[in-house]
Amino acid sequence: MNEVVATTLTVVALVVAVWAAVLMLAGKPVLVNKWHGLVALGGVALLELGLLGQAVGGIVAMIATDRELDGFSFVGYLVGPVLILPLAAFWALAERTRWGPGVLVVGCLAVPVMIVRLRQVWEAHG
Repeated sequence: MNEVVATTLTVVALVVAVWAAVLMLAGKPVLVNKWHGLVALGGVALLELGLLGQAVGGIVAMIATDRELDGFSFVGYLVGPVLILPLAAFWALAERTRWGPGVLVVGCLAVPVMIVRLRQVWEAHG
């Protein structure tokens, strides 16, 4: 488990969540033809690429390790954010009210929670 990648993904997720919260408070939906929507979606795309890399690296590390590990939970916490984030982004794009960015906030805040739990499973404290 690469701590630098996990920490970077957590920070990026929190930054995107804060930006989406600002959009929500300003009453602006996530739109691809507006700069503020593109910033949010660009952050989501960057985060998704990092999560995909973490998932691939985590599965390789799980296969290569000899430690006791709950494989189903570990893979679930690796794949979960990879699936949640695009769903939240799609929902945010479909919702043309201020609550579209609110869905993105929730999706982005789920990522750090799942990364913390992923670390716990990896370290066998969970």
